Amino acid sequence: MRLADAAPAASREVLELAARAMSCALRNPSFGVDPQRLGVIDYSRPSTEPRLWVFDLAARKLLFEEWVAHGRNSGGNLTTHFSNRDGSYMTSLGGFTAQEAYNGGNGYSLRLRGLEPGFNDRARDRAIVIHGAPYVNPAAAKLQGRLGRSLGCPAVRPQVARQLIDSIRGGTFVFAYYPDRDWLQRSQLLAGDCDGAKAPVLAARASADAPAGAN
Repeated sequence: MRLADAAPAASREVLELAARAMSCALRNPSFGVDPQRLGVIDYSRPSTEPRLWVFDLAARKLLFEEWVAHGRNSGGNLTTHFSNRDGSYMTSLGGFTAQEAYNGGNGYSLRLRGLEPGFNDRARDRAIVIHGAPYVNPAAAKLQGRLGRSLGCPAVRPQVARQLIDSIRGGTFVFAYYPDRDWLQRSQLLAGDCDGAKAPVLAARASADAPAGAN
């Protein structure tokens, strides 16, 4: 599948990196990655623009192109700071496996397992999940200059949350990108070092923040 054809507004470079990382993750069965779906978040884009894409690789089509919030301590409209630390209220970078859905304090939500040691492997402990949030409001963002922000979760519009979560739960690889030099240099997924061997590469061209206590 040519990801760039399905999502022409997305960066080809980011899609190529996502495909490379997913190819690597698929080599490690313990990651539990489903080869049929892919989610990509490009945090180098401002929050006022769509920057989340979900692809159905089996059906060869784009399912979602959406807005997504970042952590309140990761920046204003632009995301510039990232953390794996609990209590940082920052977004984490790297590859995740979308796991089980559940009903919690933010309604229907999706747990994420971070696959990158030192960058996002504390995601479950931090309760970094995908959920709907009223502060993910593109119309309000035009007035205030940014989306509302979470406590680190990639929150989405409430109108699409359930459908989006159901489309990726149970193993979808979710790739969260930013041109962070340290992560780009040390990511095992991007190095193809999931199981000690180089992995093949998929065709990538084929106004309120979250209140305290909520992500």
